[in-house]
Amino acid sequence: MKSPSFCLRLFLLLICLAPLFFLVGQGSKGGRGPNSDRSHNITILLWHWPFGPSYNLEGDVCWNRYRIPDCRLVDQRSLYPSADLVVFHHRELMNGQERLPLHLHRPRHQKWVWLSLESPDNSRYLKPFNNVFNWTMSYRRDADITMPYGKLLPKNCDTGNDSSTEDIIPNNKSILACWVVSHYEPQHSRSLVYKSLKRSIPVEVYGRLRGSVLASSDLLPTISSCYFYLSFENSISKDYITEKLWRNAYQAGAVPVVLGPPPDDYIAVAPPNSFIHVENFPSTKELGNYLCQLQLDKERYAGYFAWRHSYQVKLYTDWRERLCSICPQYHSLPAQKVYHDLEAWVRK
Repeated sequence: MKSPSFCLRLFLLLICLAPLFFLVGQGSKGGRGPNSDRSHNITILLWHWPFGPSYNLEGDVCWNRYRIPDCRLVDQRSLYPSADLVVFHHRELMNGQERLPLHLHRPRHQKWVWLSLESPDNSRYLKPFNNVFNWTMSYRRDADITMPYGKLLPKNCDTGNDSSTEDIIPNNKSILACWVVSHYEPQHSRSLVYKSLKRSIPVEVYGRLRGSVLASSDLLPTISSCYFYLSFENSISKDYITEKLWRNAYQAGAVPVVLGPPPDDYIAVAPPNSFIHVENFPSTKELGNYLCQLQLDKERYAGYFAWRHSYQVKLYTDWRERLCSICPQYHSLPAQKVYHDLEAWVRK
């Protein structure tokens, strides 16, 4: 028979261990939501808003807007000591509008992120940032955090596939090819291709070049009246595929004629038979001939819209969504990494 003193000691031990059992039980519950322990949250501090305008960060933005749990997006610099990562947009650093807080103690666990959606041609003044950043956030597929301008998402299974391909092509088409350009430089690659192509086919141009600037509400309806849209990027750079493809062509319902990175970069993110790449033709004359033939061949032309049965366009335009998307990737990002030569990475 056990002594009373032994029983008393056992009872006191169980009393002491009870809180621990409770905490373990709580921790085993799956899926932390917006009301979870804030100590588990990943805190992202945006040091300055890209291009100036700020967004509303009231409440649990990442959860309430995007259903991303355990993710705290802030722009209050006073929270710097507790931030898991600090994001710096390159444009403001390059222009001298903002500076890195090198005078502040950098917590050991904290990661600094270099953010840019600009092409290398528009990303200067990089050498001062060697040995500073841990991660890159860019449109490039080889960035630590890839942030595309857009992508194609599978449609829900219940959307059905009853319509013919012709039914998902805008029926107001009356223009062979069109191009919307806001910054026209005569010697840019895209300008040279345009000038050569228009010798073979008519190209309707909108923007400052022709003095016919489109209102934002008129952009997609105007492009939808074109069989082909010139999705010409202003820089020829690795993975640099912007809204000129995702919004201007795909969303509007015109077949994109693309000029930008190599065809393989487009194939990596878009169905092969959904665009026409300039590089696949020996000359702009042959490209023009192909577009004319394709316009007249309804079945072949419709084939460029077949992807619409299975996919829908997703655009990324809200900086809050872009930044919140870091959290699901956070624990898979490299723990020990420093960009010793940021310029070499940007320009490779």
